[in-house]
Amino acid sequence: MNMKKFVAKTSREALQLVRAELGADAMILSNRNVDGGVEILALASTEFAGLTQECMPEPVGRMPTQQPAATQNPVSPTPAPSIALEEHSILSEIKSMRDMMQEQIACMSWSDMQQRDPQRTRMLRDLINTGFSPVLSRQLIDNMPANADSSWVRKVLGHNLRVATQEEDIVTRGGIYALIGPTGVGKTTTTAKLAARAVVRYGADKVALVTTDSYRIGAHEQLRIYGQILGVAVHAVRDTEDLRLTLSALKHKHLVLVDTIGMGQRDKRVAAQTEMFDATGVQRLLLLNATSGGDTLDDVVHMYHGAGVIGCIPTKLDEAVALGTVLDVVVRHKLVLHYITNGQRVPEDLQEVNREYLLHRTFKPTAKAAPFVLNETEFPALMAGVGIVTPARSAPKVDNEFDAEMTPLMGASPLRSDPPATWSEYAI
Repeated sequence: MNMKKFVAKTSREALQLVRAELGADAMILSNRNVDGGVEILALASTEFAGLTQECMPEPVGRMPTQQPAATQNPVSPTPAPSIALEEHSILSEIKSMRDMMQEQIACMSWSDMQQRDPQRTRMLRDLINTGFSPVLSRQLIDNMPANADSSWVRKVLGHNLRVATQEEDIVTRGGIYALIGPTGVGKTTTTAKLAARAVVRYGADKVALVTTDSYRIGAHEQLRIYGQILGVAVHAVRDTEDLRLTLSALKHKHLVLVDTIGMGQRDKRVAAQTEMFDATGVQRLLLLNATSGGDTLDDVVHMYHGAGVIGCIPTKLDEAVALGTVLDVVVRHKLVLHYITNGQRVPEDLQEVNREYLLHRTFKPTAKAAPFVLNETEFPALMAGVGIVTPARSAPKVDNEFDAEMTPLMGASPLRSDPPATWSEYAI
């Protein structure tokens, strides 16, 4: 058994040495204080696997590969269920002990960081309690320069919130756009709000509405009522060919908005809808419900996202207690914000994106403690499960190191890397 010893000043640094040399699945055998720091004995996962295989006995009652010619009597295999169960129990206990020790070491590392850098740990706790994912929160804190505060975090988030420019605004630019997203996200109401904005600017004869929703009872009727109020024609389509013919007849319009069927992101019809819009060259805006959880929003983006999706519109901001979750998803997936909606009124409750307002709403302190907010004593267990934050580092002195220092999110999708005014203000 080839055990390796790692000695460092703190348990966090020692654990980082173990992971760097033996990998994240290394088996921690012991952890103790020594002169000058902490000593960890560890074993590579491959060594541990080989060790357990060597200890496995040969199955009882296996038939020999060759038998003497003189004896042909069959040998009945003798099962040994008790031995197999005992071996499985031992291996399960070893794995459980390894996981427990790794969690304890991670908790010790988190506690050590709280003592050495309370400002960064407090900022990490605030980000997660505000609704940001541990993935994005750790990346922000890992790249946070020494002596930086919450204003640096806000600047970085603001820099990475992509907002559509005046030239990219769909009402100004015109064209054909479909509003997509799960059921109940507010597609029909948002379609009417955008149409009303275009009617005020260009006139009702320059705007047209199309619906692909022939499943819900009253879906077409709801959009038709909005069309009557705005003086805009509403067209219903059933399939790709029908949509192609309708759009061809509306090519003289400045803006054509397509209201889509409401369905869950896992519905197989989502793929068929995407194919229909790709075939007809319809660009899409993805609507994100600000009241949904992070895992749900991630799944929505994954299922609906594609080359034809030019951006997103967060909806129901008036119903959301915290905006950190939806902003986190927008930043990590590098979605372009076109508008936000904060109510049911048409067209009043459709607003242009204001970064400062969104960040103010996101980090606005709440007077009442929420039951879902983690307190100080609960954070070590959480951070033990999601990983350990690395020590603070100083910002590079030159701007051209910005791209080289970017840490990827969601695989190969890094945060915004266009050079800012100063690296230390915006680099993450």
